[in-house]
Amino acid sequence: MGFDRYGLVVFVMSTMCLMKCSLGFDPQDNYLLDCGSGRNSSVGDRIFLSDSFAYRFLSNPEQESVTAASSQPIPSTYGSSLLTTASVFNKTSNFTFPINHHGRHFIRLYFFPFVSDSRAYNLTSSRFSVSAQGFTLLKDFQPDITPTVKEYCLSVTSVELVITFVPSVDTFAFINALEVVSVPDELIPVSAQAVEVPRTNHSLITHALETVARINMGNQTVSPDEDTLWRLWNSDGPFINLNSLVRFVTNLSVVNYTADGPSVDIAPLAVYGSATKLETESNPNMLLNNTWFFNVDPGFSFFVRFHFCDIIKRPPSQLVLNIYLNSMSVFKDLNLGQHTSNVWGAPYFLDAVTRVSGNGVISVSIGTSLANGNPPESILNGLEIMKISNSKGNLDETDPRIVSLTSQSKQKVWVIAASVAGALLFVGVSGCLIFILCRRNRRKTSNSGHSPQENLSPNESTIISKSKIGYRFPLIAILEATDKFSESLVIGIGGFGKVYKGTLFDGTTVAVKRGAPQSRQGLAEFQTEIEMLSQFRHRHLVSLIGYCDERDEMIIIYEYMENGTLKNHLYGSDLPKLSWKQRLEICIGAARGLHYLHTSSAKAIIHRDVKSANILLDENFMAKVADFGLSKNGPEFDQSHVSTAVKGSFGYLDPEYMTRQQLTEKSDVYSFGVVMFEILCGRPVIDPSRPRGMVSLVEWVKEMQKKGELEKIIDSYLVGKMKMESLKKFVEIADKCLADEGIDRPAMGNVLWNLEYAHQLEGIEIKTGQTGQTVNGSNGVSSTGFAEGSIGDLDGVSMSRVFSEMVKGEKQDLR
Repeated sequence: MGFDRYGLVVFVMSTMCLMKCSLGFDPQDNYLLDCGSGRNSSVGDRIFLSDSFAYRFLSNPEQESVTAASSQPIPSTYGSSLLTTASVFNKTSNFTFPINHHGRHFIRLYFFPFVSDSRAYNLTSSRFSVSAQGFTLLKDFQPDITPTVKEYCLSVTSVELVITFVPSVDTFAFINALEVVSVPDELIPVSAQAVEVPRTNHSLITHALETVARINMGNQTVSPDEDTLWRLWNSDGPFINLNSLVRFVTNLSVVNYTADGPSVDIAPLAVYGSATKLETESNPNMLLNNTWFFNVDPGFSFFVRFHFCDIIKRPPSQLVLNIYLNSMSVFKDLNLGQHTSNVWGAPYFLDAVTRVSGNGVISVSIGTSLANGNPPESILNGLEIMKISNSKGNLDETDPRIVSLTSQSKQKVWVIAASVAGALLFVGVSGCLIFILCRRNRRKTSNSGHSPQENLSPNESTIISKSKIGYRFPLIAILEATDKFSESLVIGIGGFGKVYKGTLFDGTTVAVKRGAPQSRQGLAEFQTEIEMLSQFRHRHLVSLIGYCDERDEMIIIYEYMENGTLKNHLYGSDLPKLSWKQRLEICIGAARGLHYLHTSSAKAIIHRDVKSANILLDENFMAKVADFGLSKNGPEFDQSHVSTAVKGSFGYLDPEYMTRQQLTEKSDVYSFGVVMFEILCGRPVIDPSRPRGMVSLVEWVKEMQKKGELEKIIDSYLVGKMKMESLKKFVEIADKCLADEGIDRPAMGNVLWNLEYAHQLEGIEIKTGQTGQTVNGSNGVSSTGFAEGSIGDLDGVSMSRVFSEMVKGEKQDLR
């Protein structure tokens, strides 16, 4: 497409759309459209062009322009005048923009679903998808009832940028305003280092980015007209944890943009000139973290940028920080002065990439450091979080379960603010409970002839007190056991924190789980896990050895499991493959542990996070269920369920629990059914690298069942090494566990019984006869009517037919 048709438009836009040339970047591409409007609109010093110019970029001249029926002002930081009109598309429509600058561009989409003045359109009923340059930006999108601005950052290397709107079936698409603006080349790097081991560089150049959060610390909002790239920086107040421990500071006058450092285009003066820091003045020895929490979509990687500027009156070389993303270290002992040539007020930024799964939360922590003997300090000036498109070029998941799971992440800021405010009350209550717990420990210690802890030196390196929840260890003993939490001893990383291999003073090898410092969720998990483990002992539950809550630490010490997690033995590592008999025995052990939880007390204990990563294996590969931080007491005798917020790991979550937030023991049964298929197939529950229909293990298995092709899902290592009757029984149980409704799932005791039966079947020698029947030690005839031996013995028999018959056969009622 040539540029002649756009010549007039480009000329008009270049003369009318004034940017802050004296303050920052002057974009080569600067398309600002006020869609549906009959006249140009001024927003600050920018001019959004009317429909008469927008038509020149549209492939669909049949679009309709509509105006809001209400004349009430619309609150919007970006300009309320842009939200009173809209362009409506009843069929696929393209905006095509000529591109002068090859590089990153911002695409901003403005949505406000009003009712049109003619009543012809109620934009709240729209649903549509938006794509650009082969990237899916929005999929079956239904705009919120409040003003929304979606911001994306794409690298454009062609002569045109095409943005496509596709209405969903029987509905329409709309847009209130649209921006396409080129940005400085240095704004987004080519790649950034991942925080997850092995800390490889994650390429960004070929991916699209979506702005999830752009935050200004110091509890101040920075409006777009204060930013050279017209970005909105929201206040960090609603996202910060433990507001009583922080102080908001502002010192614009000391910000010093140097030639070698970030420019005003990276972040404006208002961002680098304000900060959130720990309240160290009242307690100069406080060793805590500043922590912020952000809800995001699980299953994606995220680009995170930290903005720092020392606006405190002390030498920059004395500002040393520890930086964490989801409890994983981004930078240890960051000396800001070394990166800013010790220039006071010089800005600095740091980039990282992290992968988010589970409950879809990113925690950002800035920790104090005593490196070089400097006084502890924690400070952050700004933060940006951007979602990275996945391998399919998608920024918007279409899996309805993901939408259900992450719907809470799309709530308004006031919901988050209320949650954070409630966290303060929660911390107080938790403190009281821990106090009561410790007091109970001291009481029992006194009765048993031991001295209470407060009478002992803090440097004691021996076990201090014993109670029904195990031993309370001094921090110094744990530091010795883990070589001061050496990274070389890390054996696992989870949502709560890192797990270290440790050796106690008596030579006992232990696993030490250290909670993320001052984690909002971690404190609750810490208390829950200790309380739960104090209630029971079982050979198939990981045993508690001790704990430590000294200096605000949250440390739990368990027996060490030599063979690690079940997950690592199924996929993702070079560990030897498990035999079918071993897998059955591991299933049986885990089922025994869960059955004990569900039945050992008056009210069932619901684990709530059953997954292969939480099933550990000892030196003999005996399974033990671990990680009780999310566990919850079951319903009262006269109740059917517990109403609670959805927590757990995506892919394992009971769909009934996700949609209704009603938790029962059957929620554990569903998760265990997922683990069973994980064991059978030897693959992850969610694998984005696979073709679309195979990403979700559960959906793939069910699809293969419908096709009668279950043999295609079995771990190739197991083929020819398992008995058909045993396999049939195993699949039958797992399928029952995955029933959509809890009432249709078996109890864990029934699951256990049938697994033990499957194990017995595996041990029975079944010989193939010539008559098409087999002797199996019971009635001599197979339930399906054809010869059944091990899979390897089924010479000449179609595996598709075997599985088809198996699925169609009458199933034993497990309930």
